[in-house]
Amino acid sequence: MKKILVTGGAGFLGSHLCDRLIADGHDVLCVDNFFTGSKRNVAHLLSHANFELMRHDVTFPLYVEVDQIYNLACPASPVHYQHDPVQTTKTSVHGAINMLGLAKRVKARILQASTSEVYGDPELHPQPESYWGRVNPIGVRSCYDEGKRCAETLFFDYHRQHQMDIKVVRIFNTYGPRMHPNDGRVVSNFIVQALRNEDITIYGDGQQTRSFCYVDDLIEGFVRMMASEQGFTGPINLGNPGEFTMLELAEKVLKMVGSKSKLVFMPLPIDDPKQRQPDISLAGKNLNWSPTVALDDGLKETIAYFKEVLKE
Repeated sequence: MKKILVTGGAGFLGSHLCDRLIADGHDVLCVDNFFTGSKRNVAHLLSHANFELMRHDVTFPLYVEVDQIYNLACPASPVHYQHDPVQTTKTSVHGAINMLGLAKRVKARILQASTSEVYGDPELHPQPESYWGRVNPIGVRSCYDEGKRCAETLFFDYHRQHQMDIKVVRIFNTYGPRMHPNDGRVVSNFIVQALRNEDITIYGDGQQTRSFCYVDDLIEGFVRMMASEQGFTGPINLGNPGEFTMLELAEKVLKMVGSKSKLVFMPLPIDDPKQRQPDISLAGKNLNWSPTVALDDGLKETIAYFKEVLKE
């Protein structure tokens, strides 16, 4: 049994990670400031003897004794991170400094949840980890993109300067139960609009592509990366290389929900990437990892979750 800290643990990904770590028999300290996370995501764990929930903002230091740290704290959808861009950058940068400082003090292995957004609007397709990206440093999305890039810089500088045991994963589009219904992400947007029989909003011509990874697959990647041999730092891409256009996704959701919604086309948001697809050959080679949940199966679970949420 390990004592494991999960920052952002009451969020979409964090709560699923807490579930997995508890199921694996670990002692879990879940830390969240509830800016985008929710107590309902971890309510079922509160009575568990090995689970502890703490309200804390990672932009302030944290003094606890742990063996491993998963640093997931940061709003991850454009709606949320653009609401308070300064705080978003602080969460990525100060949060990384504080968690790295904690890991250094207690000699813990630490995993940084980075993002495919570090690649920006890529010229290279699919994106391998060796690609440096094409990011606008002063755009409306840069609080998140550059915040995460700076966090990666800090992780690797701590690794080189202090021989810290680090792991860095770059997360591509992930979906599943416990997504925030109003987070502005395409899967939750389409499902919620379809369930309410509202117009489905498609930006641009709908030909931009995304790759969608089901949350259980991603969490498996996290756990394997944390358990990988010392010295293998990453960064490593975690995502599903199956690529779909926005139009294909919208039509799939409409059919699965049996909705009367109509498709409505709107102008493309600023700096919105045209395509996003991970090259996961490194994860296959080093972690023996690849996604196993098909989009139809994952969407079925996600639709069922949102049906329950919208009843409330």
